[in-house]
Amino acid sequence: MNVIAYSKALYTTWIYYSPERILFDAGEAVSTLLNNKVYAIKHVFLTHGHVDHISGLWSLVNTRNNAMGDREKALNIYYPKGNRSIEEYLKFIKKMNSDLKFQLNTFSVEEGEKIILRDKNPRKFVIPFRVAHTYNEKSFGYHLFEERKKLKKEFLSLEQDKLALLAKEYGSDYLTENIEKKILTISGDTYLLKKEDVLDTEILFHECTFFRKEDRKYKNHAVLEDILKLVKGTSIKKLILYHISGRYGRRPEKFLEEYKEEINGIEVFIVKPDKIFKL
Repeated sequence: MNVIAYSKALYTTWIYYSPERILFDAGEAVSTLLNNKVYAIKHVFLTHGHVDHISGLWSLVNTRNNAMGDREKALNIYYPKGNRSIEEYLKFIKKMNSDLKFQLNTFSVEEGEKIILRDKNPRKFVIPFRVAHTYNEKSFGYHLFEERKKLKKEFLSLEQDKLALLAKEYGSDYLTENIEKKILTISGDTYLLKKEDVLDTEILFHECTFFRKEDRKYKNHAVLEDILKLVKGTSIKKLILYHISGRYGRRPEKFLEEYKEEINGIEVFIVKPDKIFKL
């Protein structure tokens, strides 16, 4: 997997997932820091309309428009339906770039809508889900799913040679069933995700603006202690904490030391403010 992220609360946030050429949010400096990788982006999923999550979109569109890259590559932008801030910003971008040399598609999406990224094997799609951020801002998180094949229950106890014989006689599809595996979850800005949203995901990007509860004045961002309780007992393999306040200095990882039991079995990473994160 190849992920690049940059995030600092109040300033900018974006996450680039290169296998599917997805950019989640588009905060400032995304074009500068991704450099030539911006030409590979195919899909942009915006979580909400706050400026630190969308301000780099204009630069992204303008850079793509003025570069010598492939003009046949369209750019698809998805956002929560009814989010006025994003709608107005997209209108402005299109007005200021009326001579676009590539196809710019914008889609307002609903909670639970299936957005197909790849219809070939393995099939991949994104599903948005509602998160709690501010009362006047419609906000989404996003799940990335991959269709996988799994051995049917009635064949689990069979030895490999018997499975091979059945596959030869009836075909591999006789032995397997398709499942939809949640491989990546992006929280966006939120108070805290629900257990059912993270229970069976493999990789979770969860915003963690605050490391101490006493630092939070309003219930619109997440706290480290709550996140670590949330992921306990789930199937999560990797937890990436982002959207961190700059108040915690250059060594935010020190706050994890007292939670060793809670994170047992889960790899935990921190997207440090002002540092490019790569996984």
